[in-house]
Amino acid sequence: MTALHDLDAHDLAATIASGEVSCVEVTRHFLERAQDDHLGAFVTLTPERALARAAALDALEERPPFAGVPTAFKDLTATEGVRTTMGSRLMADQVPDHSADLVGLVEDAGFVSLGKTNTPEFGLSSYTDNDVVGPTGTPADPSRNAGGSSGGAAAAVGARLLPLAPGSDGGGSIRIPASCCGILGFKPSRGRVGAGPDSPTWNGLATDGVLARSVRDVAAVLDLLARPMPGSSRVWPAPAVPFAEEVRRETGRLRIATWTDPYLDFAEPSPGSVAAVAAAREALASLGHEVVETANPWPAELEPQFNVVWSAGMASVPLPPEAIGSLRPTTRYWYERGGQASAPALAAAMGFLELTTARVNAALASFDLFLTPTLALPPQPHAWFTESGDPAEDHRRELLFTPYTALMNMSGQPAASVPGFEHEGLPVGVMLAGHVGADALVLRASRDLLQNRRFNPLER
Repeated sequence: MTALHDLDAHDLAATIASGEVSCVEVTRHFLERAQDDHLGAFVTLTPERALARAAALDALEERPPFAGVPTAFKDLTATEGVRTTMGSRLMADQVPDHSADLVGLVEDAGFVSLGKTNTPEFGLSSYTDNDVVGPTGTPADPSRNAGGSSGGAAAAVGARLLPLAPGSDGGGSIRIPASCCGILGFKPSRGRVGAGPDSPTWNGLATDGVLARSVRDVAAVLDLLARPMPGSSRVWPAPAVPFAEEVRRETGRLRIATWTDPYLDFAEPSPGSVAAVAAAREALASLGHEVVETANPWPAELEPQFNVVWSAGMASVPLPPEAIGSLRPTTRYWYERGGQASAPALAAAMGFLELTTARVNAALASFDLFLTPTLALPPQPHAWFTESGDPAEDHRRELLFTPYTALMNMSGQPAASVPGFEHEGLPVGVMLAGHVGADALVLRASRDLLQNRRFNPLER
């Protein structure tokens, strides 16, 4: 019999529905694993709350589809009655009086939350570390960082402490840790997931998404989230065909552009990143797709304009002056930098991002998908990002680490980090992206890549 923690959410839900195991038994099994967490994946565990919810689900005559399947919410996501720290010691004791829409949508499907997953302070970094519980390690090597900002969620899924977890992504925060932890991470198109009033989008850069081990699990959670929500300013209608059905369809022959050179000339992809893309390219070509190698089409001028918008978002957080000194150095760097941006500079940066990414995508209209590395470097030791003591150098190292993912946030395109390749014992993801709205196509191609031995010898 396969261990419960080795099942994806679909198989776990089916096992519960068959009567082989109860919601309470499953919850206890995963809580025991989570309580032995040596990676720093969780900030807060809520065992009493989880077991009470599982017992209530066991008592129902008609259960929701994922009744009893464990998950956890990122510690940026407001959760009623549960400590939500935002990764900051300034908010270490914050307990929201209501939940974000995402929490209700996920729990309505029967999922049982075990608590809150780790994140850097205010979700700002591409690595997960904070002054609340410290860093999160990748299951492949706990001395190396799980990536950020959904690092706790990715580590929990990668270590099989959870079958899946929601995350959020404003510059790669789902895809970066997915690559570091050897799992699937999906960022939907801008507006695909209704943000509602409790999920700041940072001018459209950020969105909620999913970290999981199977495409069908990602599709199922996307079906829960992909609906207009009250208060959403960027809204797609609910899909006519559920994503769970879309990902079972044939992909068809695609034209795929691929490159490995970063858009920043001081960054360079590691041998593992180049090898992963080469393996994915070969796998996709073997499936009959036309794969075209091209130069990176994105201009480097996007990066400083992205920083204006990103830092202004941080500077808009209403912090009292006496609290500024309690921020981590990198957070304070972004807060102070954002406070220096003028209103015209912010408006110009927003316009530059929108118009430039639109022009690039118009020039790429003949391609269906885009294949690149997810990261330029493998998972790094925890101290590598901050050892200089200079926040500006921290930022430079983050750009060396991840010079690909934020482009898809600037443009609003759907993108997935697809696992299956390893280099020198560490997981290396590749990024598949599509045009805005092509979420289902990205997921189908991710499924095909995961099932192809040329890229994924284990056929996860």
